Amino acid sequence: MISRILVPMDDSEMAKQALEYALENHPDADITVLHVAGTPSRWGGAATSLALEDDVEAGAEDRAEDVFDDARDLAAEYGRQITTEVQVGHPARVILNAVEEYDAVVIGSHGGSLVDRLIVGNVAKQVVHNSPVSVIVAR
Repeated sequence: MISRILVPMDDSEMAKQALEYALENHPDADITVLHVAGTPSRWGGAATSLALEDDVEAGAEDRAEDVFDDARDLAAEYGRQITTEVQVGHPARVILNAVEEYDAVVIGSHGGSLVDRLIVGNVAKQVVHNSPVSVIVAR
C-alpha cells in the first residue's frame, strides 16, 4: 500500500500533471511536494541569482513559493492538503536522497528549460534508474 508519496515539482506542466496523478490515484496517501532549487553557481543556469543571495536557503524558499501556491491550489481542488519542502542542490541527487522516507515517487516526465535538461540531464530518468522505491512517471 502506498501511504507516503514524494512529488518533485518545478513550475512545469508535467510536474503539475504528476501532482494531479498522485491526488487522483492515491486519495489516502500523504503527499509531499518537493521543490529543488538548483545548486548555486556563478557560471549560469537557473540558480545564478540564487548564488548571489545573502541567504541561499531563504532565496530558495522565495523561488519555491509560486510552485507551492500552485500545488496547494491543485490539492484544494481535490479537497486535500499537502506538505511542502524546499531544498538546494542537484535535483536528481536531492530527490534520491529523500526517497527512502516514501513509498513512491510521482514525477513528471520532464520539466525545466531545454538548456537545463541538456546540462543537467533528465532528472526523471536519473530517478527512475536509481530510486530504491517505486517511481511513477506522469506524462
